[in-house]
Amino acid sequence: MGVPAFFRWLSRKYASIIVHCVEEKGKECNGVRIPVDTTKPNPNEVEFDNLYLDMNGIIHPCTHPEDKPAPKNEDEMMVAIFEYIDRLFNIVRPRRVLYMAIDGVAPRAKMNQQRSRRFRASKEGVELAEEKGRMREEIIQKGGYLPPEEIKERFDSNCITPGTEFMDNLAQCLRYYVADRLSNDPGWKNVVVFLSDASVPGEGEHKIMDFIRRQRAQPNHDPNTHHCLCGADADLIMLGLATHEPNFTIIREEFKPNKPRPCALCGQMGHEIKDCQGVAREKKGQHDEFADTVPVSEQEFIFIRLCVLREYLARELTMASLPFPFDFERSVDDWVFMCFFVGNDFLPHLPSLEIREGAIDRLVNIYKDVVHKTGGYLTQNGYVDLERVEMIMQAVGVAEDNIFRKRKEDDENFKRRNKEKRRRMKAEQQGPAYLTTGQFAPQALGRRDRPEAVHNARHQAYDMRMQHNKDAAQSLKAMMKNGGNSSAGPSNSTESRGVKRKAEDSDSEPEPEDNVRLWEEGWKQRYYKTKFDVDVTDEDFRRKVVKSYVEGLCWVLRYYYQGCASWKWYFPFHYAPFASDFKDIKGMFTDFEKETKPFKPLEQLMGVFPAASGNFLPPTWRNLMSSPDSSIIDFYPDDFAIDLNGKKYAWQGVALLPFVDERRLRAALAEVYPDLTTEEVKRNSLGSDVLFLSKAHPLFDFIHELYRAESNEDTEIPAELCHGIQGVLQLDDDPILPDKTVTSPIPMLRDISQNSSIGVKFKDPQYADGFVFKAVLLAGAKLPSKVLKPGDWEKGNREPWRPQLGFNRNRQQAHLDQSGFRALGHSMNRNQRGGGQYSNAPPPGNYHQGNYRPQHSGGHQPFQHSRQNSLLGAPPSFHQPQFPRQQQQQQQQYRSGGHGWDRAMQSQQLAYQLNRDRGGEGSGGYQQRYDQRRDDWHDRRDNRGQQHRSYSDDRGYPPPPPSRRYQWNSK
Repeated sequence: MGVPAFFRWLSRKYASIIVHCVEEKGKECNGVRIPVDTTKPNPNEVEFDNLYLDMNGIIHPCTHPEDKPAPKNEDEMMVAIFEYIDRLFNIVRPRRVLYMAIDGVAPRAKMNQQRSRRFRASKEGVELAEEKGRMREEIIQKGGYLPPEEIKERFDSNCITPGTEFMDNLAQCLRYYVADRLSNDPGWKNVVVFLSDASVPGEGEHKIMDFIRRQRAQPNHDPNTHHCLCGADADLIMLGLATHEPNFTIIREEFKPNKPRPCALCGQMGHEIKDCQGVAREKKGQHDEFADTVPVSEQEFIFIRLCVLREYLARELTMASLPFPFDFERSVDDWVFMCFFVGNDFLPHLPSLEIREGAIDRLVNIYKDVVHKTGGYLTQNGYVDLERVEMIMQAVGVAEDNIFRKRKEDDENFKRRNKEKRRRMKAEQQGPAYLTTGQFAPQALGRRDRPEAVHNARHQAYDMRMQHNKDAAQSLKAMMKNGGNSSAGPSNSTESRGVKRKAEDSDSEPEPEDNVRLWEEGWKQRYYKTKFDVDVTDEDFRRKVVKSYVEGLCWVLRYYYQGCASWKWYFPFHYAPFASDFKDIKGMFTDFEKETKPFKPLEQLMGVFPAASGNFLPPTWRNLMSSPDSSIIDFYPDDFAIDLNGKKYAWQGVALLPFVDERRLRAALAEVYPDLTTEEVKRNSLGSDVLFLSKAHPLFDFIHELYRAESNEDTEIPAELCHGIQGVLQLDDDPILPDKTVTSPIPMLRDISQNSSIGVKFKDPQYADGFVFKAVLLAGAKLPSKVLKPGDWEKGNREPWRPQLGFNRNRQQAHLDQSGFRALGHSMNRNQRGGGQYSNAPPPGNYHQGNYRPQHSGGHQPFQHSRQNSLLGAPPSFHQPQFPRQQQQQQQQYRSGGHGWDRAMQSQQLAYQLNRDRGGEGSGGYQQRYDQRRDDWHDRRDNRGQQHRSYSDDRGYPPPPPSRRYQWNSK
């Protein structure tokens, strides 16, 4: 799930870690789609070896997207998942490994968070249905229009949990998809594909980390492997750092806030369900031909370069005059550990530490101050030195009083600024009594939106006069009724007399009740009494909470660096202790229980599902969730409280659900286990990873021979045949074999009759109990070249930041000059119905004179060129200023956004010169094509008479040359 606000903080503080992906698109020729050739070099100018997919981050947006229509059925969902993986493969183009990991049964510490999310989702779904029904009734009573309610089954996203039929079907579909791509896509032929489905225990990202750390510990591992991990969880950044691999990149969707969503009631854009008025839908297109289309923008992807983040951290964490040798790798591990205090998937964050308030920076500063006293680092290879951690916590505890008071002051200042802003916006919206409209309406400076064209100037002027007279009469009437007080509002204030003001018009918003009041004296007593219902003097209870939290810190760090230390452990409280409570913690933790086992899939469903999602379980199991006679009915409350805990929104609050008692749950399930069918028993069993590859791979013949010999023994992979990858192979029970038809589980997709792939079970290399994976750079690892320049350290969010496209900082990018923007605005202005921005408006008078002479503030000669020349003719002549001072002023105007024509003069000449240099002087050069199109245009214009047409109206000439985004050849 990740840490809220962590990625936003990280990307603002260390801006250069972000790189925007370059993505090639497939083409279509005569109705036939031509896919991208992924065998070609990566357009991002970097080559990746391994691509890892945290599949749950793909499954959720494909099955129930928020910004576009949802798939109609399960088959469409599967196809959407295939297309999403295709996009990622096209962008990354791995050359060795593709690892797809679906969340399996999670450790108990994670199940508590899963339980909270699924109960919330069920509750929100019921509340949304009730609100829709109430709003529909109100709108229809008022005479509004709403489309008829669709009777369709709501997709319950809770089915994306191990043990359900959906996840079992997904595993089968992905096996088919992998076989199809290995057989038919040349870019996949040398790639080894690993599929770890929901039957394999463990979270997706941690199964990936386990694979990486176990391969790193092998002697044949390539220490310079370039890894790319796809996932949206912010904790993937910390997991990537924890591998200590020098080449590690994360790819994720670019987050764009405030994306428009359709109203859940009427389906129209531009408002939420609470603001729906039941207005009839506007016609889309002349004959309403676009009625069923929803405008969606394809989500873009970004890379997060952890090698650059390591550069930032090296500057941030390097300390001088230490009483021990400085080790950057150890300091990175300490930084990862300190990030756990601000929140993670397994522990609540400490009350005094919030990412938005700079908690991580505060911890780093304390760490650098205290490290001289600790005599060493906080962690090593995933194990914690609690005595040194206590020094950090005590330093934070000293500042807790000030932190809480500062938080309250900042909150009050924020509310005051918002209040003033609302008042200003309200005053600006009211504005003067009369404003002109249409083409003559005031426009904000720098906007690209154009005023609406005037279709009938006489009617427009008439409406203006009538509206002006009406406003003046109403103002006079209001002034007379208020005893001559001209400061009274307009006449509509009399109409609204006695009408209750809306809540959103109020200057003060309702605030959630906060009984703790951390900013006042006695905050610790109130906190323990309110949250735990114990007195602060109960030292034993406080130490119990602190002990559980200390165990949690040790468990999480071990989970990140060594794997799951205990499948049974979890933090048994909803709230965290204070930093000042961490006293004498050195002996609080020894070790975790050995040889614990994960839940089985159906058992996990019973532990995380609400009763409303019981339809995914066998009937007798489902009965335990709803029957009053059930011995575990208290685990499944119909409703539950959400403690906002100082937050504003419900999703930020704490769901106060009872914790599941594992012993009681297992005792209750023992009675219903005999009721399982054969299919349900299969879904309830634990599986293993599957390895796939094609006939072109060197390892193919080795695996094929195992099936021919029908070997039932575990066989180790020869490392020299598989890029140094090692592990144990075992024959699959239902294998995909070459030259045997692979049946499609999706009716709309054909069977694979000419299959050239093979699949076999795979198990990671095994190690002895107590083996410790070293958190160090491996011998032979080559650190990538430094990326940051001296100015990048201080950038942060204080300067305008321009995103980098691809991994090459010197990539040449295409740019549009002013004429290009005008052409786009003319042909693609979406704010207008009909033509472009000048389609119905008369041109300025001086534009007919042939020469446009803008006003310049300097004394240099004006810029002159004809409209004909500016569109297709020869490049205009540029008159340079006579004085250096004026030239300097002009350059300053260009940099600071001066006159548009000043920018056009420079950018147009630069663009023309660049295109001329690119084209060369040969027969295929740009200059010759440019002149030929100009002559053709003059001929066509003469044949048509002097009729003005836009540049895009004629298609007789060849299109302009492609941009030099990737590689531009003049042929």
